[in-house]
Amino acid sequence: MPTKKSTSTTPAEAPESESPAAQIDAIVGGLDDWRGEMLAKLHAIIRQADPDVAEEVKWRKPTNPGGVPVWTHGGIICTRET
Repeated sequence: MPTKKSTSTTPAEAPESESPAAQIDAIVGGLDDWRGEMLAKLHAIIRQADPDVAEEVKWRKPTNPGGVPVWTHGGIICTRET
């Protein structure tokens, strides 16, 4: 009987001591389903389109300890919500 591939549906939590970009990479890398692939592409597109974009992790709470990746440049450009 074939075994089902185990997938994580919960984003990884990166230590707050890491850079925001590293925290976002950890969150995206912790999703090993379609969302992780799509968010990795989105992250790369944002960085390429605006090299001066500020990357932050905001809105950490008990139900979402990893927080929400946010990209800003003079205002919010995009948030990662799944």
